[in-house]
Amino acid sequence: MKKSLIAILTIGYVVGSIMFGCNSPAKKVENAKEELKDAKQELNQAREDSITDYENFKRESEQKINNNKVLIEEYKTRMITDKKSIKAKDQKIIDDLEQKNLEMRKKIWEYKGDKDNWEAFKTEFNHDMDQLGNAIKSFTVKNTK
Repeated sequence: MKKSLIAILTIGYVVGSIMFGCNSPAKKVENAKEELKDAKQELNQAREDSITDYENFKRESEQKINNNKVLIEEYKTRMITDKKSIKAKDQKIIDDLEQKNLEMRKKIWEYKGDKDNWEAFKTEFNHDMDQLGNAIKSFTVKNTK
């Protein structure tokens, strides 16, 4: 008698758990719609954040490129008074630096990558900008002494 009572209670517990633990199909659809709505909102927010991040990065990079351009132009102005032998050698270097600066501007304006590649692009671009900025500064400082 004890065994059959335990068996009946166990079966009742299992059946009750199954019946009350499962959502109805309508409830499942409702939950799925809510999750989809939340996912869409998160995706839209991520897109907006990505666009904002790109625009801020682009603006900062443009400022660095403009600063490089100013340094190059200042050096070109100082080159007018230099000796011809120095002027010819320096003109080639300054032309190369100016071309690299223009390439960096083109690179940032033409970027059309996706979010996965954004961080890699940003890291590489910052590295290249830092190298270019250092090259311009060291060249113009070295030649003004």
